[in-house]
Amino acid sequence: MTEQHSDIVAEVRGQVGCITLNRPRALNALSLAMVRDLMATLLQWQHDDRVLAVAVRGNGRDGAFGAFCAGGDIRFLHAAGSSGNPQLEDFFTEEYALNHLIHTYGKPYIAFMDGIVMGGGMGISQGGSLRIVTERTKMAMPETIIGLFPDVGGGYFLSRCPGRVGEWLALTGETIGAADAIDFRLADGLLPAEQQAAVWDALGSQRFANGQAVQDFVASKFVAAGPCSTRARAEIDHYFALPDATAIVQALEAASGDWEHATAALLRKRSPLMLHVVLEQIRRARGMDLAQDLRMERDMVRHCFYLRPGQSETLEGIRALAVDKDYAPRWNPARVEEVPRELVEAFFASPWPAWAHPLVALR
Repeated sequence: MTEQHSDIVAEVRGQVGCITLNRPRALNALSLAMVRDLMATLLQWQHDDRVLAVAVRGNGRDGAFGAFCAGGDIRFLHAAGSSGNPQLEDFFTEEYALNHLIHTYGKPYIAFMDGIVMGGGMGISQGGSLRIVTERTKMAMPETIIGLFPDVGGGYFLSRCPGRVGEWLALTGETIGAADAIDFRLADGLLPAEQQAAVWDALGSQRFANGQAVQDFVASKFVAAGPCSTRARAEIDHYFALPDATAIVQALEAASGDWEHATAALLRKRSPLMLHVVLEQIRRARGMDLAQDLRMERDMVRHCFYLRPGQSETLEGIRALAVDKDYAPRWNPARVEEVPRELVEAFFASPWPAWAHPLVALR
């Protein structure tokens, strides 16, 4: 049984529901249609006794695997946000509902996070019961580069990384590999890239007693990930525990180390406003469950586009990176020292009464 959607291939192979993201030229960036197809497929399989578990992968430019998902379709977000297209609102509401479904699915959900796993790709993998990385994995939540914040539940899963790693990943948008992803609790094990196809094929050909047996079979193929490449854990925990984004940047600049100076220079390129907003997001999310975090993020993303008409940091960030490609965003305010506290707090005021929130049904 195979369902071929425009950019999603969904098929039940043996006892496993297998999903392939099939938009390789865009690194499987999620469109609204893809979000809807994924949601419909998962809801169909959730109570289908023939489906013991779900596995998801991405097609790369050279065939299966090689790229998982680079995030949401930011060109669509720019076009929709610039023109007032109401599908912008639909996209975020439905994407976050999909993220929640994956976290609460009730059957094993096995994510093959090969290649690029960023933004929305994290949203459809972090809720999995088994999160697989390979030696080719490049993982990040790089939203501050485009004047956004790590959404899709990013507040929830980043805030649960050890120490202050969540703040560091969220503010800088730094990319990590397999060993760091496992150490930071963002992945469960390493499967060599060359073995993925054989494991995937076996999921469809073997018989399993139950869903846990499917997951255990995949986990039995894990190998040691080796040492972490992030050497600055003590520095991360020190600087990214400081009280606000201004203090973090200034302390890094005042230090003498190369890592500190490089990190400060990176932060100076990000949206100053969103550095403050993101730090607040991660710290608030530590005390929230997933549904609360997603409702908060839905409030925040509404404000990213509409809080300051004509002055959206997100539209400006996407313009600079993906539309005009001048790589020179005109952030407003221009410096982290110039961001007023009341502007940051405005991102966390819900535009909806609780009973009318788009994600009121999430539990």
